[in-house]
Amino acid sequence: MAESNFVDYVKIHCKSGNGGPGSAHMRREKYIPKGGPDGGDGGRGGHIIARGNAQYWTLLHLRYKKHIKAAHGESGGKQQSSGATGEDVYIDVPLGSMIRNAETDEFIGEILEDGQKIIIKKGGRGGQGNVHFKNAINQTPTYAQPGEELEEGWVIIELKVLADVGLVGFPSAGKSTLLSVVSAAKPEIAEYHFTTLTPNLGIVSYHDHKSFIMADIPGIIEGAHEGKGLGLRFLRHIERNSTLLFLVPIDSDNIDKEYRILLNELKEYNPELLDKSRVLAITKSDLFDDEMIEDLKAEIPKDVETIFISSITRKGINELKDILWRKLTEETI
Repeated sequence: MAESNFVDYVKIHCKSGNGGPGSAHMRREKYIPKGGPDGGDGGRGGHIIARGNAQYWTLLHLRYKKHIKAAHGESGGKQQSSGATGEDVYIDVPLGSMIRNAETDEFIGEILEDGQKIIIKKGGRGGQGNVHFKNAINQTPTYAQPGEELEEGWVIIELKVLADVGLVGFPSAGKSTLLSVVSAAKPEIAEYHFTTLTPNLGIVSYHDHKSFIMADIPGIIEGAHEGKGLGLRFLRHIERNSTLLFLVPIDSDNIDKEYRILLNELKEYNPELLDKSRVLAITKSDLFDDEMIEDLKAEIPKDVETIFISSITRKGINELKDILWRKLTEETI
């Protein structure tokens, strides 16, 4: 099977630059043979910096970059001239990227805005030149500070997709089809499990030039929180969605049971996911007539707003958009 272009986890060794040493130079000119100290400061070592880039949606470009190194600061010079700063190295990452120390698991930061910067590894400070150490007692100090040492280590960059609405459902519940209908996204669609192996994002147009982002998360199976199926690999993407849209097909053996299983998988993975707004869409409703749907309403969950839809006939699609927009705007009030 071909490798996916969607990469949401990379481990990189980052090495900043050493600070340059300060200079211990003494001023020596034709008519001033015994001038005082005039050594300049060393330059700062280069930082390793993560930078948000809205043009990226995956960490694919970092998959084979296992080692990233910044330049060292240069030494201070005579006449109090400072050494050049080591060039910083920027790692462009998609919005929604989280960075942590691979050895200690310490959280370093997360990128949520285009252009946002987080220093992953600081370059060492440059050492002070001997001019800083001149005093009444020692008029000609012959020493200067060395530069600070660099920082290095392995870091993990992990992407959690940023979207307003996340689609949650078992494989073949109709998530990809719905996304293709309400947006310009063109996910692969077929009637077999795990057609979707990577999250797909689509921009859903609404009234008065408004829009929101919908994410088709790969299908969940029972036991996903334990790592079964695609499991933990994609459950984390749901954490960043404002509203969760559960999809259960109308021909399911038990709609309420299927919804509860999905809900339980989220709860077992992260109980805080249950605090998000939820909507249940009964998909493929074109398979049942109105009378059958009325009979089915007695069996659907009563603790979540529910709507019957069909992506094929477009039944309920506009009403679904209205519900989702209301949920999203409620979240921001």
